[in-house]
Amino acid sequence: MNDQTLKKIASALVFAADKHRNHRRKDIGQTPYINHPIDLIDVLLNEADVTDTDVLIAAILHDTVEDTDTCFEEIEQAFGTHVSKMVREVTDNKRLRKEKRKQLQIEHAAGASHGAKLIKLADKICNLRDMVAAPPAGWDLERRREYFDWCLAVVDQMRGTHPTLEKIFDEVYAEKP
Repeated sequence: MNDQTLKKIASALVFAADKHRNHRRKDIGQTPYINHPIDLIDVLLNEADVTDTDVLIAAILHDTVEDTDTCFEEIEQAFGTHVSKMVREVTDNKRLRKEKRKQLQIEHAAGASHGAKLIKLADKICNLRDMVAAPPAGWDLERRREYFDWCLAVVDQMRGTHPTLEKIFDEVYAEKP
């Protein structure tokens, strides 16, 4: 990676860290939320050899609109149209009921851009790893199993996108509680 790429990624990390500064994951240890987008780029870059700068930046920012006061226009101004479009593709509409949002993820996965699919695959990998290592407080075994199956339903719509990411997902899915 060249210096310009590293600077862009660092800017996205600073942006996401600021936006998520008060957020914690739902596990018992209340892990800082910023660890999640960092895990995504680690999976993409170091496990799946995805080096597309815009995909990595969009992965870092993938939950900022959904979970903070960030808007798509802010992302577009700071990181460009391509990044903003991918973030839009992976952002749930929080005004909808959770069941509807989950169903829409399954329905829209196959038609997402290649970059958005890469982000979604990494997101599901990281979420399942977290579910195994540090499940959300109060989630019983049945709820965790249902979450695994829902992630599989989303990923199945994206098969053929990236064999390495899909293999990693399948390996993590095999750890289903």
